Amino acid sequence: MTDSSVHARERLRLEPPALQGLIEILRSTGYQVYGPVVGNGGLVYGELASVDDLPVGQTDIQGPGSYRFGPRDDDAWFGYAVGQQSWKRFLYEPATELWRAERKGHGVKLVPTRPDPAPMAFIGVRACELAALAILDRVMLQGPYVAPIYQGRRGCMFLVAVQCGSPGDTCFCASMGTGPRVTSGADVTLTEVAEPGEHWFLAEAGSDQGAAALAGLVSRRATEAERARADAVVARAASAMGRQVKVEGLAACLAARYEHPRWTHVASRCLGCANCTMVCPTCFCSTVEDTTDLSGAEASRWRRWDSCFTLEFSYIHGGSVRSSVLARYRQWLTHKFSTWVEQFGTFGCVGCGRCITWCPVGIDVTEEVRLLSEGYGTMSDAETA
Repeated sequence: MTDSSVHARERLRLEPPALQGLIEILRSTGYQVYGPVVGNGGLVYGELASVDDLPVGQTDIQGPGSYRFGPRDDDAWFGYAVGQQSWKRFLYEPATELWRAERKGHGVKLVPTRPDPAPMAFIGVRACELAALAILDRVMLQGPYVAPIYQGRRGCMFLVAVQCGSPGDTCFCASMGTGPRVTSGADVTLTEVAEPGEHWFLAEAGSDQGAAALAGLVSRRATEAERARADAVVARAASAMGRQVKVEGLAACLAARYEHPRWTHVASRCLGCANCTMVCPTCFCSTVEDTTDLSGAEASRWRRWDSCFTLEFSYIHGGSVRSSVLARYRQWLTHKFSTWVEQFGTFGCVGCGRCITWCPVGIDVTEEVRLLSEGYGTMSDAETA
């Protein structure tokens, strides 16, 4: 975990072999190391044994309802936007066994199912993904009820962020204030400079643990020119965002647009498939399932990801509270950009763009927000709200 008391530290230049040294240091201290690897026809986050597992010279091309993965013009190791799914799945797994029971004679014995978590290190975390982890922390750790499994895994993590230099067409983190520059939340922050004839990293520690890890690597103090070149990588990314959302007054606007005709239009396109919530780095809806074996000797309870897009999610005695696709899409979007602010003091969206990319019909949430917001605050709008 990062130490918020750590002040700004010296910025170092690392040559590419130093990253292999960082992986080895983390593995030798007991961390399971995860990072970007090629799988499922694109970029995923998986176990990282060495830098040879990184997607060298490859990138993702994302658009509404479109994803392609292929070569880029240089040999960058982190030359992509974001993985197909988020880091959330390591902390808040899609399926988790909460407890298991066995019949013993006339009694029942509860069997522990949550061993102590192995420490995890993530390499290649983007600024928007750090922001997503901070949002999940508010939900899981800072309310009246703490999620113990999440707490255990989150408490023994090491985060290596890599500044984004290749935002996708569906990215809009700059307008959400969550990127592309990493400002906090990482133990080590790297900026990759991959240009013709040279390849190196600018490194900065964000915690005492991060400083200790960097101290074990071969490095030198970065020159002012090198620092400027690394900063330019992030500046170019900020100006290359594919989309944007105007967030000022947005929460109040959506709260006043509950009956806007745009909801009917988007609902006519939405399949209710829940893809957007499955790839979202902040969605946390879940359901609980109880299972028994055929003999009745064992039973278990599982928590599984669920979605506000499923009809059964809001089911109570008598039927579903949100029986139409319109109601379910409206619930999702207004929660992300309005009522989440009331609950947790922040938007529930970090602008990673995954919901746009992985929507089968290419619904663009930034476009929907823009159309719902048009004209808000005018006299005619106030009269009809």
